Amino acid sequence: MSGRPMTAEERDALAAEYVLGTLEAREAASVAAALPVDPALAGAVASWEAKLAPLAALAPPEAPPPDLWARIAAALDPTPPAPSLSWWRRLLDPWRAGAIGATAVAAGLAALMVLRPAPEPRLMTVLLTDREQPAWLVEADQAGIRLASLNTRPAPPDRVLELWALPQGETAPTSLGLIPADGRITVRPATIRPSPGMLIEITLEPPGGSPIGRPTGPIQFIGRLAPATGS
Repeated sequence: MSGRPMTAEERDALAAEYVLGTLEAREAASVAAALPVDPALAGAVASWEAKLAPLAALAPPEAPPPDLWARIAAALDPTPPAPSLSWWRRLLDPWRAGAIGATAVAAGLAALMVLRPAPEPRLMTVLLTDREQPAWLVEADQAGIRLASLNTRPAPPDRVLELWALPQGETAPTSLGLIPADGRITVRPATIRPSPGMLIEITLEPPGGSPIGRPTGPIQFIGRLAPATGS
């Protein structure tokens, strides 16, 4: 945060990024330190927390793969050597039994960590208006790309809003579909994969959407996906 006073628009945008968790760690820590002494910033953060709380439903819970435990069992030795009498006697020792149990648990956890694929990062962005005002929230992961309106005005009666994605390195955006009247849409594009730096934009198009497969109307909102680092 710079030393000069922030405008109301800058404060609102900073609060939105703080609540969404898209600030860098140092910036987020600076905002957190300023909250107890900056009532205006604290109020903006509280307002954004209230606005974004209902959007938690955009991230549905994911169950573990059904074959997870079978894969763990297969990774462990299925044919241990036959126990000897002395082995059973040692097992009766409570301390040694506890040690054996802890080792088995550790082995199971190690197998789980090895077999479980690393989760893909959750990506987010806030699409801004030409006046740098937050207008839409976009969240993306392996399950798809989800869009939700942040009190955005609807399109004019003779126009529709169309959602587009442009991965880095590509020259033409891909349409993700028309945005319904309630301002919410979830898409699972088959030809592109959400990635950091991907450009997300919304254009104003004729009824039915762009007739040529690329934007024909003006860009109304725009933003880039970035890894979510929030709390």
